[in-house]
Order: sequence, then structure tokens, then C-alpha cells
Amino acid sequence: MRVWSSGLFSALLSVVVLSGCTSPVPTDSAASPAGGETGAQTTAAGASRLDTVIQRGKLICGVDGGIPGFSFVDSSGAYSGLDVDVCKAVAAALFDDPNAVEYRNLDSTERFTALAGGEVDMLSRNTTWTSSRDAAGGNGLEFGPTTFYDGQGMMVRQDANINSLEDFAGKSICVETGTTTELNLTDRMREVNVQFTPVVFQDADAAYAAYAEGRCQGMTSDKSQLAARRTTLPSPEDHILMDITMSKEPLGPVTINNDSRWYDAVKWITFGLFQAEELGITQANVEEMKADPNPEVRRFLGVEGDLGTQLGLSNDFMVRVVKAVGNYGEIYERNAGETSALKIPRGLNELWTNGGLMYSPPFR
Repeated sequence: MRVWSSGLFSALLSVVVLSGCTSPVPTDSAASPAGGETGAQTTAAGASRLDTVIQRGKLICGVDGGIPGFSFVDSSGAYSGLDVDVCKAVAAALFDDPNAVEYRNLDSTERFTALAGGEVDMLSRNTTWTSSRDAAGGNGLEFGPTTFYDGQGMMVRQDANINSLEDFAGKSICVETGTTTELNLTDRMREVNVQFTPVVFQDADAAYAAYAEGRCQGMTSDKSQLAARRTTLPSPEDHILMDITMSKEPLGPVTINNDSRWYDAVKWITFGLFQAEELGITQANVEEMKADPNPEVRRFLGVEGDLGTQLGLSNDFMVRVVKAVGNYGEIYERNAGETSALKIPRGLNELWTNGGLMYSPPFR
């Protein structure tokens, strides 16, 4: 055991205190083109991106913008999709207005730079949670709850006579660069010892256009994206998704590192979507559910307790959210479920009570 003299301990303590007083503190002083601060770190005196967003009066949300059912902008400029509804949920919680959102279309190579530089407040665009992206020594991001459990797949033409990865020997596959998709493809083809030609694109639109033109025999991406993009091809029925899963792809909202207040707000708003479905709270009944005697429901809706103010939000923040976009099941169904054009079975995206992975920690 090391024994410290009182004089040495006092001297060291003085150095620590003085260092703490004189160390420079990172600030968000430079303004971005959109009027928000640049710089991903929290500011002096405990300021947070949460404060920045509230003071600005709108959320700047980074999305893909080209994936029907997830984040898609139509010819009138209107955004829709599961990922877009997550942005709307955050805006509703903060401002009681799901339309208080400015969307930024970001491709796979610019999304992390835009987030780290403060150009956007958060990402809600088919971004896979990985160790290197989460780690401080990697991209240094904070991943919120997974809103869609996916896996990498492969799309081919019906008449291509391709039934397995081995059938791609000597053939080409279109893939978007700067993604886990590109890395997974290389790993899997190496694993099955197949020599193929990757045809890489920075932009997803260009990749799918090349596939449609026949410049590659396969197109690989998350299965959800393949299902969505197939609906935009000239003859969707001529293309099939192969019965293979090449990876795990947990997708969800992302914020910057080292800003717990902002991360916590986004995290618990997202968890609230799952919890609302579990409690049977819907867009149609949320107001009447405030009279429910169940204490869990009353805490969740802010009728009792102070869960919202603990997060820097209003106590009724989940009432605002559910009134604006519904619960997770409602969001899923209208964007990707059986009543949508995609008709993707919920599978792993069911609530845990129904055999899926959607699970919220307790609101208490």
C-alpha cells in the first residue's frame, strides 16, 4: 500500500484544482449555414445540444431521403417514413409540433461528418450500430434504441439463375461505399471463397440505377432498403430478394458523444414509442388514457411524477409524441407493415411480449 505524506497530497491537490480552473473548455462558437452551432462537444457550464435545439425552435434531422417507407421525400418536398417519424417524435416532444423539423438528406459518406460538425442535431437514417462507430477511438457516436432490426441481403433478377452467393463467381455486385454493407460483402465473399467484382457508388441512387441498367448482376444492402428500392424499379416483379442474411444490422437514431442530456432525451423519446405500444396507448386513445388509474400509465403520460422534467422535457412529452405520430406499432404498420407498400413482416421488430426484440426499460 502506498502511503502519502500530507504535504505531498496537498501539493498535488493544488495542482489538480488549478488545472481544472485553467483548462480550456470547448465551445460551439462557430455558426453553421443553418444557424446551429458547429462542434459536437458540449459547451461550457454544462450546455447541451438540447439547449441549442430548444433555443433554435426546430430540430435539424439527418435522413437518407431516398428510401420509401423509411425516409423518403416526394415531389412536393414532403418527408415520410419510419425514420422520419422518429424525427417528428423528437420534435413533438420538444415543441409539441411534429413539423418543427428541418430535414437534411445525407449520403453514407457525409452523415458522420455532418453530425460531428453540428450541421445536424441527430441522424435518423439506416445507420448500423457497430463497435467502431460507438467507440471514442472510432467515430465516437451515441446510438439510441434500435428502431429496426435488419440484416444485409441481396437482390437479383428473377431470370438471373442466381440462387446462392457461390453463383456470383465471376459476376459483379453493386454496393454503396462507406457502409457496413461494403465491408460485410467483402467478408462474406471471402468466407465462401468467391471471386467477384464489386461496383461501388457513393450515392445509393446511382447504385440502384446501375443495377437497373444491368451493370451488375446483384444489388446488396439492408433488406429493408432492398424491399423499399425494389418498389421504385421499372418492373418490381422482375426482381427478388434472395433468401440469405449476410449480417446483423441494428438501425436507429444517432447523436454525438459526450452530451448526455441530449442523448438521454432522444433515447427516452424513442423508448417511449415502444412503451406506448406495450401499454396499449395509441394516437386515438392517448387523451382518454390519461384518466387510467394504472400508476405506470399515469407516470408515463406525465399525469403523476416528474419523469419528463428530469430529462429537460415537459412531463407530458409522451402525450405530445403519441398524439403526433402514434406508438411504435402504428409507425411501423403505416410505413413498413402489411398496410404499406413494403409489407415487411415485423419479425424481430415485434414487442418482446410478442416474441420480438422491441423492449423499453421501465419508465419510473
